[in-house]
Amino acid sequence: MITGEMSIMDIVNEYPEVLPIFREYGMGCIGCMAARFENLAQGAEVHGIDVEQLVADLNAAIKKD
Repeated sequence: MITGEMSIMDIVNEYPEVLPIFREYGMGCIGCMAARFENLAQGAEVHGIDVEQLVADLNAAIKKD
């Protein structure tokens, strides 16, 4: 299960199937240096994204597999 406290890079490494969700939200996290240091909540805040909705969408994506 993905949470807002998780590292963005840890999420992407563990659940590569969520990359399209990050792209849909306009978060090009793979190429961003901040992704190595920010957790998901921090990254969402910087982008003006509702972290609760993002977490829900990410978790829905990993449950499909």
